[in-house]
Amino acid sequence: MKFEEIQEILNRQLLKLENRCLNDTEQLLLRGLWQKKTYQEIAQENGYSSSYLANVVAPGLYDKVSQLIGSPINKKNFLSRLQSHCTNSTSLQYCGNEYPQNERPEYPDAPVSYNYYYYLKRTKLEAKIIEEIGQSGALVRIKAPKKWGKTSLLLTILEACQQQLGYQIVSLNLQKADQDIIADFNKFLRWICRNCARQLNLEAKLDDYWDEDIGIKMSWTIYFEEYILQEIKQPLVLALDEVHRVFEHPKVAEDFLPLIRACYEESKRSPLWQKLRLIIVQSTESYVSLRLEQSPFNVGLPIELQGFGQEQVAELAKKYQLNELATNEIQQLIDLVGGHPALIHLAIYHLSQERITIEDLIKSAITSTGIYSSHLQLHWVTLQKQPELADVFQQICQGNQPMILDPIIAYKLNSMGLIKLRENQAIVSCQLYQKYFRSQYTGSV
Repeated sequence: MKFEEIQEILNRQLLKLENRCLNDTEQLLLRGLWQKKTYQEIAQENGYSSSYLANVVAPGLYDKVSQLIGSPINKKNFLSRLQSHCTNSTSLQYCGNEYPQNERPEYPDAPVSYNYYYYLKRTKLEAKIIEEIGQSGALVRIKAPKKWGKTSLLLTILEACQQQLGYQIVSLNLQKADQDIIADFNKFLRWICRNCARQLNLEAKLDDYWDEDIGIKMSWTIYFEEYILQEIKQPLVLALDEVHRVFEHPKVAEDFLPLIRACYEESKRSPLWQKLRLIIVQSTESYVSLRLEQSPFNVGLPIELQGFGQEQVAELAKKYQLNELATNEIQQLIDLVGGHPALIHLAIYHLSQERITIEDLIKSAITSTGIYSSHLQLHWVTLQKQPELADVFQQICQGNQPMILDPIIAYKLNSMGLIKLRENQAIVSCQLYQKYFRSQYTGSV
């Protein structure tokens, strides 16, 4: 049997059994083993560490195949038992001209689930982050504008931390915190602590550890040190999404961000704090004034998501059965939206579902009938509600040179994805925004 047939059979059966397929790293390992390569050879060829493949990825792969076959699998008997199982299997139903069963594409208007067929994985990046989280006291910082795939990446990482590493997970999205909570440092820290306890199925017991006489930061520290980290048996991954919301309250940020830095530094000295692994997700960098030694944004592993390139767009197009999309057409789309993942996904969806050409899609992109009309109008409305942003962005759109901006203005426009910052100078992030907003401001493209 061909490798592709083996891979398809396993994915079909796993989808039915566990509602998920092999992840990209497992499929990479599967291919290497099929070619009778060692862990070291596979790792060197694909940019991984051999210990990560041998101790993290391989056990998960063998366990999944063992469940399908119904007998124990190890590296020695893996290939023979796998080939025997797949030869006798009748589950290969996908013929290549239809969408996979139960995987009809949905309108891409929300974060894509890690096990969704149309999720475009960032395999090496995911592996790099997971490997880092496997280290004691790790801190990972993920940054990108809104709708660039941060949440989907975070969901993928947390699933791997739980399933592959066996870690406990707490994921907090700061968008779910009321404005008055984030604006009050005491309330904000108590909100985090209470939600940590809830997700870990522990009693909150906040008042047993909270003592304002010794300070809010010390109360937080004692709560984690003497309660949370004592109670958990496995390392804890604490993921804080939408952290940029804190930047809107400078006084809170100036207390909270150094506290995160202090937790990271404590792990270098304390075995107890080494159990805590931190993931910070934000739309843009902090423009809060912090001394270098206080900022959590210059330590740990920095991850800045990039826009989709040729290979990624081609891969996504293939998933949507758009094999005829030419290289120059893909580049036109990338140039239009600056590689913006969500906008590219939306375009690929429409090209696959409607009788529309890439030429017509690009030509109508900034019009009221174009596929991006709702996205563009939402940005326009947001700007009109904040005249200080609208005025500055108008100058950027109409100018021909990069502009130096007030830090808070730059933070807000950058987090919206409207601008790119190059050495603290701002330019419009893509052709789509340049053309649309210039037409809105001047009445002409």
